[in-house]
Amino acid sequence: MIGGNKYFQLGMGYFMISVAGRQIQQVGSLNLETIEEEIAKRIHDAKTVYSYPSMKDLLFELKTRRNIIESAKEMSESKVVFTTFQYAACNPAYWDLTAAGGFRLRQDVRPSEAVQDIYRNSALYAFECATACVIIFYHAVLKSISPSAFNSLFQDIYLYSWHADPDLGVNTFYGDHYLPGDVVYFNNPDYSAENPWYRGVNAVVLEDGQFFGHGFGISSSDQIIEFLNEVRSPDSNQPAYLANLVTRLSFTNLEQYGTVQRNRKFKQHIVVHHNKSSLSCIRHRAYLNKGLFT
Repeated sequence: MIGGNKYFQLGMGYFMISVAGRQIQQVGSLNLETIEEEIAKRIHDAKTVYSYPSMKDLLFELKTRRNIIESAKEMSESKVVFTTFQYAACNPAYWDLTAAGGFRLRQDVRPSEAVQDIYRNSALYAFECATACVIIFYHAVLKSISPSAFNSLFQDIYLYSWHADPDLGVNTFYGDHYLPGDVVYFNNPDYSAENPWYRGVNAVVLEDGQFFGHGFGISSSDQIIEFLNEVRSPDSNQPAYLANLVTRLSFTNLEQYGTVQRNRKFKQHIVVHHNKSSLSCIRHRAYLNKGLFT
């Protein structure tokens, strides 16, 4: 699991951490920002062993998690619209809108500029919540590594549901805890057939116990569940709930990519077009594994 075995005592500027297999007790001041300090405390409270190859990897994860949170908040304040794939929209100066409702990066623009445009010209964009999470991940990584490294890594971005470049390192798993900067899934098993986009909500975990879900804004867990229960099927007997699904980036790999640029050939990745908004990452991958791709 990404992370480090750490017992933070941030108020004292002293903590223990597993770095390269060794317990480090005295590392001096890390000068953590407020959000990074809260993330570090949450990792400690998780009571789960996390290990880091180096201190640099630890600091990179904290920074990138902070950037994920900030990118989620920026999207919440933007003018992007929640919609289904049928009505998806993007800025044609940077993206080609596909028949399936995906956004394919134009070959004549830089990936970094295209991702930034989603935030700069947000009124031109409309997409569903899984796509929103992937955009947030890309935007946060762009803040965490250099634009040149980002452009080298992600030359062929295609935004559609949970589809992402393998180098982005999106992992999804069943877990008993989550951290700020992760994405969790609120499942609505008895969603109404009239509103299939409320089958669930992909939500970014913020640092203060709140969540950002595209189309929901920043809300508490109880508020999201209450809303989903209101749009359940009339004969439903299964309430909505926060699933034990966690979606997370591979921070260590991204840190290495950010410092060592690689020569990469343009490549096309297999894409699954399912036309189902608000899918969890694990359900999206299930369609891919079944061979339902184009």
